[in-house]
Amino acid sequence: MRLLRAATALLFSLTVLAVPVASEAQVICVSNVSPPPELPIYEQPPIPAPGYLWTPGYWASGPNGYFWVPGTWVQPPSVGLLWTPGYWGWRDGIYVWNAGYWGPHVGFYGGVNYGFGYGGVGFEGGRWENGVFAYNRTVNNFGSVRITNVYEKTVIIEPGASRVSFQGGSGGTTLRPTPDEEAAAHEQHVAAVPAQLQHERTASSDRSLLASENHGQPAVAATAKPGEFTGNGVVAAKEEKPATAMPTSKPGGVGVAPNANAPTPADKKMPAGKTMTKPSNGTPPSPASTEAKPNTEVKPSIPAKPPSAEPKADTEVKSNAETKQPNTGAKPATNAPPVAAPRQAADSKLTPNAAPAPKTGTGAQAKPARKDKKPN
Repeated sequence: MRLLRAATALLFSLTVLAVPVASEAQVICVSNVSPPPELPIYEQPPIPAPGYLWTPGYWASGPNGYFWVPGTWVQPPSVGLLWTPGYWGWRDGIYVWNAGYWGPHVGFYGGVNYGFGYGGVGFEGGRWENGVFAYNRTVNNFGSVRITNVYEKTVIIEPGASRVSFQGGSGGTTLRPTPDEEAAAHEQHVAAVPAQLQHERTASSDRSLLASENHGQPAVAATAKPGEFTGNGVVAAKEEKPATAMPTSKPGGVGVAPNANAPTPADKKMPAGKTMTKPSNGTPPSPASTEAKPNTEVKPSIPAKPPSAEPKADTEVKSNAETKQPNTGAKPATNAPPVAAPRQAADSKLTPNAAPAPKTGTGAQAKPARKDKKPN
């Protein structure tokens, strides 16, 4: 089995020697039986200056196994060239490294989602316009650097996207080259610039970047410039967090606008005798506030009728059962209680020297009662 692998590696070496450095896509004779680890999660460091293009990080292979080559900003070798990242591909029972290159178009890179514009197909981080590179502001991190040639194009990033770092084999990507990518593979290419090669050599000598040491989470996941693995431009890998519910606010404290089509509390049916009131402070109403209160929170649209127990305004009030008060046109107040007529028992005897209660009628004043005559 080992002899077969050695023979296969020798065959690939002869193939590489027959391929010109600056012609078509190259296959570097680096092979492994085991696949590379998943791509780490990290943020893009700020661009150092206008004119730099982003090259994503990748897993390379050396005598001690896989090691991480941090992503970095690189100046292209000439105007009009774009970077096609390298990728690991499954061939004849082993994983073979396909080196990246510079070219007028982005070719096939295994369908690997490297992020920051390299979503698996093509490049959404920028484009050349009249000899000047224009950056997509939704993808690139400008930091405090002033970039004038910019445009804005939304790049959809699906949550929980695959971070697999190889194509084919068990668990690898299944994408195949498109016709445009196949055409780009036959264009004139330029190999990685010296700064990129030195960047990879520096990473190979750092034991902390070995997959066996960092377990897929390198302390230096990306750098602002090639070969600079210390300083403010160094970004470490982040731990993968478990999937959670969708947040209710965006980063930076910007609230998410509510659904305009969602029903409001007034649209919901309430039990009889209850109404939903909308508070002014935006907080949901409490159960106590939803109960309608008479004459306070809920006001009728028409005036309420007075209670039937009160006398009507046009009712004539009688002061005595026998004597009627003349109608002078004045009406008593509706809230005044009726005047009760005095009553006198028919069989009661008057007390001596006591005057009876005067009548309320309009006639002459009643005469006092006679005193009983004493017998002679």
